[in-house]
Amino acid sequence: MRAVSQSLTLDGVIVLMPGEFDTPITDEQKAALGELHLRRIDLADRVVVVNRGEQFGESTLREIAYAEAAGKPVTFAGPAWGSE
Repeated sequence: MRAVSQSLTLDGVIVLMPGEFDTPITDEQKAALGELHLRRIDLADRVVVVNRGEQFGESTLREIAYAEAAGKPVTFAGPAWGSE
């Protein structure tokens, strides 16, 4: 995700991405962060989903569905799709 963010930023794109945490977070914090990420999607012109080749998790699938329902274009970057 960092590499895609750096590439897009160098191309002049404003990047909003989820925070990264090195320490465990509570279930309440995880839920609040999930809602915060949906607000990032509200602000975005498009959504780039970064995947390292594994299946999408429940939260990523929810975010993709949210973005599509909001009419945001969704594109994919990672080994399965090439880089954005």
